[in-house]
Amino acid sequence: TSRNALMEQLHLKYQQKPWSETLKLVHFCMDKPIRQSVSNAQDGPLLSCMEKIQRALNAKSLYSVMNRLESLAKQKGLSAHVSPSGTACYIASNMFYIEVELEKDGKVVDVKLAHLGEAPVVKLIFSQLFLFGRMKNYDDFGRILEDLSNLYQIPGNSEMKAKGYFALQALEKDLYSMSLLDRTQDVNRVTEVLHGKVGHLVPRTGGTPMNIEFYISPYQVLEAELNPGSQVCGTKTVVTVEGTDTLHKLPLSPLLVDAQAGEDGHPAFLPLTDELSMDLPAFFVLKFHQPIPMSSSSIEEIQRLTGIHNLNANKKNHLISGIQITGLKLAPLYELIVQSTLKEKCSEALSTHKYRFFVSLPDCPKHCYFINKGSEKSDLAGALVSKIPFSHPKCVPGVIEILRHQVAYNCLISSCVSEKHINEDDSELLYFEVIPQENTSFSVFFLHPVKENLACVIIDVITSREVQCRLHLNPQDPTLNSSDDFITRAVKRCMSVPVVMRAIFRNAAKVKADS
Repeated sequence: TSRNALMEQLHLKYQQKPWSETLKLVHFCMDKPIRQSVSNAQDGPLLSCMEKIQRALNAKSLYSVMNRLESLAKQKGLSAHVSPSGTACYIASNMFYIEVELEKDGKVVDVKLAHLGEAPVVKLIFSQLFLFGRMKNYDDFGRILEDLSNLYQIPGNSEMKAKGYFALQALEKDLYSMSLLDRTQDVNRVTEVLHGKVGHLVPRTGGTPMNIEFYISPYQVLEAELNPGSQVCGTKTVVTVEGTDTLHKLPLSPLLVDAQAGEDGHPAFLPLTDELSMDLPAFFVLKFHQPIPMSSSSIEEIQRLTGIHNLNANKKNHLISGIQITGLKLAPLYELIVQSTLKEKCSEALSTHKYRFFVSLPDCPKHCYFINKGSEKSDLAGALVSKIPFSHPKCVPGVIEILRHQVAYNCLISSCVSEKHINEDDSELLYFEVIPQENTSFSVFFLHPVKENLACVIIDVITSREVQCRLHLNPQDPTLNSSDDFITRAVKRCMSVPVVMRAIFRNAAKVKADS
């Protein structure tokens, strides 16, 4: 074939050349920037090949590490140059630079980061990544370079971009101050996640954005307790700034008066005067790694809190103006929760048109859950929210509380979803139907264990920390020995519908055995 003939020509051309000369040629080719989009489709295989060769190189010597750093910088659209001494590499943009100091054997001595107008600061997290020779560490460092660049993705000149960065710094300081409100010295992470004004906050380190962990389920807490040192984490959001087509008044210095709450229990802020703020083509955003299914009522509540309207909104998404969402239209909320849960639990897509799922629990017959997805009307509609824009730090505690509430509700519905939609072993089944009710309440219907009538548990998720449950039976049917208070406590303890239903059936079995 023509490919074989071409390879044969290449072999003949280079078989007489020394390996050192061929290696120089490879390094020369790899030194070209490859971040730009490929305008000519024929160049794609060549650029892909260069990328694979660079990844295959075992960068351990000073020379190879320098080459790897320079190439990585150029891939990310940044400039790079080596110091006259040959032991330091500078990776820079117009807004920041990173200095990597190395020893003669290629080991990292120090990594410093400096933003425009600031003195260089040693960043230990960078140094920990630089166990060179491991491809994963180069990939992680590449992501840090991208995150640093993304801090300045604001329209305008360098001065305008710097103002956006100052605004982000001011927001981060206010959020950190708010995280200290009502905080005791011995507070643990889980308490902060579930009860803190802004959840459990981790400050920005280098290019890695500040993140807020705001909800963790009881099973995740149990998993963390059983596996000390494990990296079990709940639902998170990252805090950053993004460019927009319209101007928003953003603070350029911290606004929180002090670490004490105001008279109404809410943090007290300075007024947003012209001296403390500036109109910028940007806003702050809370971004999610995976979009969160949210009801239209929750979305409208967040919109009222943030005061930002009509951001890339269109007629199809008029109910969620003010919220940046993925490209989905409004859809039944339960449909979105099921899809998101399956995406998280399953490696492959499953057909969900029947919305029937089988859940197995120890010491209990298998459960079969039918999820009634409802309609797109009123509170039953929702959307996948990927980020929430805002312009003032005072919005964040309220938004976090709404997010907690929504994720707690989603947690209960998703507990009925599994990757199994076929009863493979024809075992005994208990059938349940989950039906959405008003606001954040839903009902679970099932056959009475003794009689043939339907029974129903209504679960009302009032907040992320407060749940009320009511058991409804036919007046002629025998009791199930499960009071409303018992069911409420069970739900709060596990946030799992199948586990609660198992408890109800166990109590009913005791009554049946006694009778």
